[in-house]
Amino acid sequence: MSPFVGSNPLSYGFRHNNNNMDSNSNIVTIDVGGHLFQTTKQTLNQAGSKSLFSTISSNLDNDSVPFIDRDPEIFSVLLSLLRTGNLPSKAKNFDIQDLIFEAKFYGVEQLILNSQSNPSQFEPFDLEKSLLLPLTGRDSPTAISTTENGSVQVAHGCKITSFDWSLKRKSTILTQFPAIDSMLCLNSRTVAVGATDFSGLQILDLVKGSVKKNVNWENVTKSGSTVQAIGTSSEFLFTSFESSRRNSNCIMVYDVNDDFKPVTKIGHYEIFGAELDSAIPATKLRWLPSHNLLMSAGSHSGPSGVLGNIKFWDLRSGNTVWEIKENVDCFSDITVSDSLSGIFKVGVHSGEVFLADLRNIGSENAWICLGDQRKVTNGKKEGIGCKIESYGNQVFCTKGGDVELWSEVLIDGSIKGRFGSEGRVFRKNYMGRAKDFCGNRITHFSFGGNRMFVTRKDQQFVEVWQSSVRGF
Repeated sequence: MSPFVGSNPLSYGFRHNNNNMDSNSNIVTIDVGGHLFQTTKQTLNQAGSKSLFSTISSNLDNDSVPFIDRDPEIFSVLLSLLRTGNLPSKAKNFDIQDLIFEAKFYGVEQLILNSQSNPSQFEPFDLEKSLLLPLTGRDSPTAISTTENGSVQVAHGCKITSFDWSLKRKSTILTQFPAIDSMLCLNSRTVAVGATDFSGLQILDLVKGSVKKNVNWENVTKSGSTVQAIGTSSEFLFTSFESSRRNSNCIMVYDVNDDFKPVTKIGHYEIFGAELDSAIPATKLRWLPSHNLLMSAGSHSGPSGVLGNIKFWDLRSGNTVWEIKENVDCFSDITVSDSLSGIFKVGVHSGEVFLADLRNIGSENAWICLGDQRKVTNGKKEGIGCKIESYGNQVFCTKGGDVELWSEVLIDGSIKGRFGSEGRVFRKNYMGRAKDFCGNRITHFSFGGNRMFVTRKDQQFVEVWQSSVRGF
């Protein structure tokens, strides 16, 4: 057991020193494990009112130096964290768990979390494969979801394995699903999960390993309803259901702040024969906060090729405000970015990335090819299996075992760029080093904090990509 467990730092007494703090000065002297440190009250107060640092700052007098029986070297690291908001380079000399343990003692664990997993520190051009997270069993990942602070949950077979933000603490729970196809983190301990061959949506408590809530959509045929996609906003949970007989579908909206009670349903279609569009359930749901709209997208492969539709829903009226029919080079995957004000897709035939500018919402000819326009009609289906996601101000697209990074280049608004609409130009880069991309096809990827998480075909682990100058 650590010698620090259960210790009360202020109960170890005070070393008397008349030079601790002048009555007209903010300079503070603290004795940690026999080493003297000098700082200011303002620096100590950066730790927050509930921290030990704040307690020390509030209980100083002119005749004593507070003594704390802890590791002075780690204290030095935490003091630098208070001064700058970032961990110093010497922090890499310590195991992250040791830093977390000491940070909890001082009440500043959140500051370490912010310094290591803050999305504002995400550096897309400097990402490298830094860590492998092993999974138990023989099943490859079927779904992955992350939180803002960089923790990650991975579905593999009937199991969900969770890694906390430090990626050091790992736990696995069993579920009722034979396999999980859709999963979305609602917070660090709660996920929504569903499958395309198992009826119902479940809200799971990852800490207790129990089902908090079962929700379902009662379709007309009462045949059970499978989950095709899950999305969320700060207020609502969105779930795309399809009846087990595949003759009806809808999107249910639940209140995340009121025990997931149903609020409304949108896009309810009953299929009776010929109408192909209504037979396509939404397989991707994304909330667009700036417009208060929900994007739903689904596609279908048939005799006429791959067809699809993309709809933007107004929840208040239950109506679509924009619909894009996908007849030529339908999306293989699609995402929407508030920060870039655009919809991005990867074409199933061309494998190229396309942009539809949200500033031109409602336009008929929405798509602009950011890559090679000549591939659009080649019919080779180069985009099958490609994934696309946006994070921050970048768009990421997987192609086989590689990841393309698309970034907007800011230019004069009067210039029409070759790769974009008026005033918008995007450029492509490949991520990482050459040795990082010799793996199998990428099956899933997601972003959280300052990290990217990647899974590959037939592999039982998760790759963690981080900046080469941050983290441990």
